[in-house]
Amino acid sequence: MRVTVLYENHSGFRKGPLGGHGFSALVEHNGKRVLVDTGTEGDVLLRNMGQLGIAPGSIDYVFLTHGHYDHTGGLKAFLEARDRPVPVIGHPEIFRRRMALKPHRRDIGIPFGRGELEALGAEFILDDKPFQFAPGFWSSGEIKRATWDRAVGYVEDGEKLVMDTVPDDMALIVDLGEETAVITGCGHSGVLNIAWHAEDLLGKPVKALIGGLHLIGASEELLKDVVENISAEVIYAGHCTGIESFAYLRARLGERVRPLHVGKSFEV
Repeated sequence: MRVTVLYENHSGFRKGPLGGHGFSALVEHNGKRVLVDTGTEGDVLLRNMGQLGIAPGSIDYVFLTHGHYDHTGGLKAFLEARDRPVPVIGHPEIFRRRMALKPHRRDIGIPFGRGELEALGAEFILDDKPFQFAPGFWSSGEIKRATWDRAVGYVEDGEKLVMDTVPDDMALIVDLGEETAVITGCGHSGVLNIAWHAEDLLGKPVKALIGGLHLIGASEELLKDVVENISAEVIYAGHCTGIESFAYLRARLGERVRPLHVGKSFEV
């Protein structure tokens, strides 16, 4: 399996690709190409894909980890750059309207309507249960919150705003044979819950955990819990992991913890 980072907060040390708040990665395995999330800005996503020699039309599937703007904002431009439809895997609640209240009230959900995206070739496959959509590629389905989660924001409930539990937060699980790789967008379900869920689903250990871990601003108690309980052989952490939290994990887990940046490509 090969992973190429297309959208990340950090642009690395390569001239050309741009960094920006958000996440997107190309996962190649068993002859299929799966685009995990689409970042925040379509022009940045397409620029980075061009810089890295990845044609939008070469993607076989899109997997949306959840319905926040920084993981879905590039979807419309990506669809417009293609000349054929593409299956888009996600949770049934990805289009629910979402709000943040700080630093001011604003929408943080998918910035496009479902019909608008379907007219551009998105063929949505929305399911909250785990399923295999291509050889070796699994949608995690909803993830049980056995321990802490990292849910944020609000949703509308009539005229009221209630806390958003982000039930649509899912992960892509790739079957590597004797082990698995898990790609998470933000990790709102909690990184430990995600890893345990993947292990239970396929009955195999997690070799690599890749993506945003949503540990920015996490307490030392929570970070210590990750250090003591995460079993993944290697952790490629980026996006919403947070600089301080990344440093904490790296100091205690050593080279098991590795950074992500736009253009980084590696095999698992």
